[in-house]
Amino acid sequence: MSGHEPLVFSGMQPTGNLHLGNYLGAIRNWLKLQEQYRCLYCMVDMHAITVDYDPKQLAQATREVMAAYIASGVDPKRSIVFAQSQVREHAELAWIFNCIARVGWLNRMTQFKDKAGKNAEKMSVGLYTYPVLMAADILLYRGTHVPVGDDQKQHVELARDIAQKFNNDYGVPNFFPVPDPIIQGTATRIMSLRDGKAKMSKSDPSEYSRINLTDDADTIATKFKKAKTDPLPLPESEKELDERPEANNLVSIYAAFTDKGKQAVLDEFKGGQFSTFKGALADLVVSKLSPIAAEMRRLLADPAELDRLMLRGADQARAIAVPVMAEVRRVVGWVT
Repeated sequence: MSGHEPLVFSGMQPTGNLHLGNYLGAIRNWLKLQEQYRCLYCMVDMHAITVDYDPKQLAQATREVMAAYIASGVDPKRSIVFAQSQVREHAELAWIFNCIARVGWLNRMTQFKDKAGKNAEKMSVGLYTYPVLMAADILLYRGTHVPVGDDQKQHVELARDIAQKFNNDYGVPNFFPVPDPIIQGTATRIMSLRDGKAKMSKSDPSEYSRINLTDDADTIATKFKKAKTDPLPLPESEKELDERPEANNLVSIYAAFTDKGKQAVLDEFKGGQFSTFKGALADLVVSKLSPIAAEMRRLLADPAELDRLMLRGADQARAIAVPVMAEVRRVVGWVT
């Protein structure tokens, strides 16, 4: 990364309500990063159309994610916040990277296999090449650091491969940085409240599998009360959680919100029943999420202001992207 200013890029798809996993696994960590780095945080609405979606809902869903970012503490005066589709250079660089990446590289991407299952032949080409667009998202701004969960780390590794191959193929050493993944925090992978072995997801058909950022206090309490656990009391040691995924998930959530280690949480609640722990966890989560939900409602009441902030962010992003793309066009030999 020599010669490249440190820069963080990350984003989320505007598909359905953001949930506890999005907040603890990503957004909350972004707040720390914006204190240290130049950051770009994106609503990746181009990625959102790689699977079935409702075009009538996409713009509003994008505003909702923008509102969630800001309500959670992402500061548009400090970080660049924008919608991916508002910066057309993402698509242009993705095409060039499609000609750099190799089919064998994409065939190894486990997320496509997980999402497609037995229906790979029916999936869109966009879903298959999703990681190439993600590489363009990062490298368009010469991003050096990418906060991701464990399940996205493979995509950052592909971005590293593409950056290196572009630099080597065109004889432009260090043209693109080789970005590093950043995996932060106690709760980088929040699991479903109904299945401790499955990631919390917006696409899960059960509303009781997740805590949405907009859930009210009663809903949060009910969801935790119904969360799957085992019949044993809370253990004494963190190691005992390894074979108890649902218990591990709930303890991880409590630890993340209190900025404690899981062992410290167990020291407080060990030997107790889950009914008591779930009540304490619900109260804790409500105290943290209620202000965010209230601020989201305030922001969403003024969609014109959200759109103005998005456009301002897009202008700031394009100020970085356009000169980089002009250099790329020259390097690949296009008429400029």
